[in-house]
Amino acid sequence: MKRLVLACVLSLPLLSGCQSAYYSAMEQVGIHKREILVDRVEDTRSAQDDAQQEFVSALEQFRQVVNFEGGELESVYNDMQSAYDDSAAAAESVSDHIRQVEEVAAALFDEWQDELQQYSSNKLRRQSAQSLQQTQARYEALHSRLKKAESKMQPVLAALKDNTLFLKHNLNARAIGSLKGEFGGIKRDIERLLSEMQRSIQASDQFIQAMQQ
Repeated sequence: MKRLVLACVLSLPLLSGCQSAYYSAMEQVGIHKREILVDRVEDTRSAQDDAQQEFVSALEQFRQVVNFEGGELESVYNDMQSAYDDSAAAAESVSDHIRQVEEVAAALFDEWQDELQQYSSNKLRRQSAQSLQQTQARYEALHSRLKKAESKMQPVLAALKDNTLFLKHNLNARAIGSLKGEFGGIKRDIERLLSEMQRSIQASDQFIQAMQQ
């Protein structure tokens, strides 16, 4: 029965778009904002891991294009377009997950701040306020990493799209030669993106560990 209730609760944001109703319903089945935040950070971490793999695949596909030595150029283009599409979808998923993290974090900290006024014990209020500040500081450090990694995805996607479009309308050896000059810059940008995403993943791991202590 609890699983059925939980399944219904999980569908609430999709059905109503009302986050407050969603959080309230989750609390009724024993799942609080703190746990939701941890879960969403874990989901974002997984999305970033998937995105890393897609960008690596896109780079490898681009490498195959610039090293093209014969065969069906249209097939090469189709593979490059597919690699770009997969990277774009993975990047969108990362951004969606980051927004979900931001939503629950804001709700958690607002609730926590409001509830400080409900303490009758000054000692416990101070301890809770200190814990809130520490958690907010950890979150801000994580959020900064998430947004920095996210900001590096769009320039890479834009470059991949430009080169994919160029190949689409110029399926010839001269086009391949032109793309060779672009490969080094894209490779460098993707490597920087992967490094930033890895730092973001490490920050997520640290945040999750701290929240679970």
